[in-house]
Amino acid sequence: MENIPRVTFGLIVLNGEPFVRYNLRAIYPFAHQIVVVEGAVESASGIATEDGHSLDSTLETLRQFKSEEDPENKILFVTKDGYWQEKDEMSRAYADLATGDYLWQVDMDEFYQPSDMEYILSLLKDDPAISVVYFKQITFWGGLDYTTDGWYLRQPQGQGPGIVPRLFKWGPGFQYVTHRQPTIVDDRGIDLRSYKVVNGQDLARKNIFMYHYSLVFQKQVDEKCDYYSKASWAKRAAALKWAKDTFRDLRHPYRVHNVYKYPSWLERFSGTHPPQILALRRDIDAHQVVVEMRSPEDIEALLQSRKYRWGRMFLKILDPLALGMILFRRRLMKVLP
Repeated sequence: MENIPRVTFGLIVLNGEPFVRYNLRAIYPFAHQIVVVEGAVESASGIATEDGHSLDSTLETLRQFKSEEDPENKILFVTKDGYWQEKDEMSRAYADLATGDYLWQVDMDEFYQPSDMEYILSLLKDDPAISVVYFKQITFWGGLDYTTDGWYLRQPQGQGPGIVPRLFKWGPGFQYVTHRQPTIVDDRGIDLRSYKVVNGQDLARKNIFMYHYSLVFQKQVDEKCDYYSKASWAKRAAALKWAKDTFRDLRHPYRVHNVYKYPSWLERFSGTHPPQILALRRDIDAHQVVVEMRSPEDIEALLQSRKYRWGRMFLKILDPLALGMILFRRRLMKVLP
């Protein structure tokens, strides 16, 4: 693509393996700059070293990638000894170093189809008024062949994680305000979501998604749940119990998403993975990447169960009514003294 928009990709990471090199390879062709911020916040101390770093080989992989696979000198990585002050500070660290005209926030287990990234960059090129791009996410669960969906993920744009703002206009005086959910203001202090946005539902109708491999590997899920169980914002004190009872043992097949307060379910993935995820799968199969894979036998039995299919359909039918009740409760909480 000629005159490609200058995009800074910003990532925060703790224990990002086995995704690190595959994620960087995926975004590298589309990047003006990649800034990776490594380390732990205080509530993640149980899954970090004493001085706040990754327990796995994340730091080594970042250094190796910079040395061997960064011919255009696009990559910066930032870390420090000690803990970060929540993820807001970590995200601001990459935003403060951004030199692109746009800032694309990416989790280390988050991928996109190359053709979809090309389409998004062409949108930005053709319409400089776009200030935010939202994406609907596909959330993978228990392996690369299964996904989870549910009431929480189906909450509407701007009010839940099912459709999330990921790409923002960036420029002098702009500030990254909060990580959850991602909020950036311009040089006048105006939230970029107040301007022209690209709707994630519209992109989904074009089959453009964020592919989120957030609940795939046992190590990954255990570490996330350790963090969520201690993070005050998450309100998930039973997260580690969920990791054992549901992710490992599948005792609660209608609470499979890790925001277990809401009903959720499993489905078989019938699409095509982004190329770097296919590369990761090949390397796992060839034992070049060693990672604990969850056995799929109980998932397969569940998906073949007529009872489960009927239960899943029932929850989908109830979803609009449940969503209305959730939104009504939120509005009520705003007006009550």
